[in-house]
Amino acid sequence: MKICIPTMGERGLDELVSEHFGRAPTFTVVDLEGLEGKELEGSAVASEAVKVVPNTSEHFGGVGHAPEIISGEDVEVMLCGGLGPRAIQMFEQFGVEVFVGLSGAETVRDAIRAFQAGALHEATDADACREHRH
Repeated sequence: MKICIPTMGERGLDELVSEHFGRAPTFTVVDLEGLEGKELEGSAVASEAVKVVPNTSEHFGGVGHAPEIISGEDVEVMLCGGLGPRAIQMFEQFGVEVFVGLSGAETVRDAIRAFQAGALHEATDADACREHRH
């Protein structure tokens, strides 16, 4: 299963989670099957299991919306702190499940652990951010 986390840079599993999905400079895509049998703590994680994708959406001077970029990476699950109602709807259209409850103080490793522990909840319209002040 491929999961995606909005991140602040390109440090892979050690990168900080971006507090708001659409304003994240990068997205870190992790293939959980590629992590099987490997210690999440060490740097021995296979590089093919972790991919950093730049956010080239209109928020960063590009074209399109961030959910479109993510859907092109065959992501099945998005983990984030917050996102707008339109992003939730777009992910639903693309068949990507969205789980919320992360904070910017967490790393990608922390986000994976939280997801695997069931500490995040599936996003609903009630979870959608109505303003972009994160």
